[in-house]
Amino acid sequence: MVFLQSSWSRTLGALAVVVAVLAAILHYTDSPEAEECPRMDLQAMEDNFRQKNKSCFILGASGETGRVLLKEIVERSLFSKVTLIGRRKLPFEDKAYENLVQEVVDFEKLEDYAAAFQGHDVGYCCLGTTKAKAGTEGFIRVDHDYVLKSAELAKAGGCTHFHLESSKGADKTSSFLYLKTKGQVEADIAELGFERYSIYRPAVLLVDRQESRPAEWMARKFLGAFSSVFSTMSIPITTVARAMVTNTLTDGEAKVEILENKAVYNLGNMGEKQ
Repeated sequence: MVFLQSSWSRTLGALAVVVAVLAAILHYTDSPEAEECPRMDLQAMEDNFRQKNKSCFILGASGETGRVLLKEIVERSLFSKVTLIGRRKLPFEDKAYENLVQEVVDFEKLEDYAAAFQGHDVGYCCLGTTKAKAGTEGFIRVDHDYVLKSAELAKAGGCTHFHLESSKGADKTSSFLYLKTKGQVEADIAELGFERYSIYRPAVLLVDRQESRPAEWMARKFLGAFSSVFSTMSIPITTVARAMVTNTLTDGEAKVEILENKAVYNLGNMGEKQ
């Protein structure tokens, strides 16, 4: 038993060193677009945005990112109407959530629920699953088919700014199913022609998930120690949500914008309430 504990400790120590080295390398080779964001008057931006009387919907509000994103949006009172679109109604005890509109849909028959996507200015998609949980076909159906169909209905319903939570490394030509699927849905949604389309590519999400994912747990334990120094390999989930909110308040220069992990990290920190 002592031998096993010693061996495990040495393994963890070696992994920690590897992570530190990789973080340092990636930090200095990150894309040039991930520079520091300019200073912004967040309060003034929020006040100005509220005057526009906009509405939004959130897909995946029961998930990790969606839950935090909803909390940020509700606490800041940015929208005149917030709609949650999902498989089931979510229970809320806090009165701050009492004015939420909840639309229950069958994702296998989304075309029958077009009305749920009508009349929203902004759409946030945090929908997703895993191959381990849903199988290969189920993963593709959720992370590509459901997401793309939702985007189509949102566009038809009047949505002008669509936000998609994707993943670092997303590439439709990748040989890895996860990255290929994420990259393909990014590209397919771009073809829809939203007035503004924001793609977020976070790395390992630092969050204590409600469901058990041992591999992610291991990664979080190592990467969490370096997240404040190297914003390349990991990112707190609250930072991702704040980045999405802060980006909503800005006037995008590009019709389609891809925010890599470091850019998300910087923007999310800018959006943190003081």
